[in-house]
Amino acid sequence: MKTAAEIYDVLHGILENDFEIDPADINLEANLYQDLDLDSIDAVDLVVKLREITGKKIDPDAFKQVRTVQNVVSEIEKLVN
Repeated sequence: MKTAAEIYDVLHGILENDFEIDPADINLEANLYQDLDLDSIDAVDLVVKLREITGKKIDPDAFKQVRTVQNVVSEIEKLVN
């Protein structure tokens, strides 16, 4: 999982399977909180899941600025590359 496309595919699967979000609602521009209805607890769960998958420690401060699916992809891409 190194390219943005691979990261997006993994994230899409997490959002669909773990958070039961309609796959049609998930796109790079989707706002995690407004469009996908995630709350702060969901955001923490997402960070934990991404940490398990990447094997990397994720800086919570970096994720405070994350608002869209694209933001998550970009942060994970920086972390793994």
